[in-house]
Amino acid sequence: MEFTKKFLRAKSPCADGFRWFVRNVEDGSGYQDALDTLVGAGRVDDACWLLTQFGPTNEVMRVDALGAEAIVFAGTIEVRGSIDVDTVLQAGRSIRAGGGVRAGRAIVAGEGIRVAGSIHSNGTLQAGGDVRADWGIDVQESILCGGDVRAAWDLICHGKLSLTGGAFIGQDLIVQGLVECGKGLSAGGTIVGSDSIRVGRGILAGGAINGGMHLEAGWGIKSGESIQANGSIKAGESLSAGDEIRAGAGYGIYAGLNVQVESWASSAQVRAQRKPEGLMSGCWAGPRIL
Repeated sequence: MEFTKKFLRAKSPCADGFRWFVRNVEDGSGYQDALDTLVGAGRVDDACWLLTQFGPTNEVMRVDALGAEAIVFAGTIEVRGSIDVDTVLQAGRSIRAGGGVRAGRAIVAGEGIRVAGSIHSNGTLQAGGDVRADWGIDVQESILCGGDVRAAWDLICHGKLSLTGGAFIGQDLIVQGLVECGKGLSAGGTIVGSDSIRVGRGILAGGAINGGMHLEAGWGIKSGESIQANGSIKAGESLSAGDEIRAGAGYGIYAGLNVQVESWASSAQVRAQRKPEGLMSGCWAGPRIL
């Protein structure tokens, strides 16, 4: 793809960005050359805008290690070692690394992210496909993912966690913002959400499940320890806790919301060490049988 002033003007760029481009990028320059020129001049946001407007390529960057102030690449980034970027790491397609990935402001991939180490962003993490880390994931702002998120260790998110797919975490899942998953949510340790947790399928935790506000699942909710929320607890099918199930003051606990009442005895069981206060629906079945 070659860039001309006419070609760029059709995308309605801001006046300042267009003037800079006309002065510094020759007509007929290659797409990636234009992105590199913008990044090299410190106009990283303009490079990200350009990539968003014109989309990805099939080009592949293959290097042993990658370190820079910023990287905006239209294709796939493949690094045999680690990636360390001071501000923005953005790829039009996938990001793959044999080590860890760190960025100071944002990690963005049009498709998936796959790393053999940890993922750390002091800003956001965004991917159009699946995100997988063989170690942990630590993000200071939000995570937005068009697929599943998988981490062998902890996932810590200080903002909103929004997934089209599900989350499958080997240890603890800790989120400071709203949690929204189109599919399931599973953690080997505890699940802690400072806001509401809403999941299209089921929630499973080896430890406790704590919701800062409401806790909602389209299927069942199962915890090795307690299930607690400061708001309501709603499950489309069964609720099962090794310890107590407790909703917030004045809120109810609902099981079997997505199954017929006559099926509650088998598909909407509520099990805990003692019958929860405020149980509004479902079939109380006593303590869980180990």
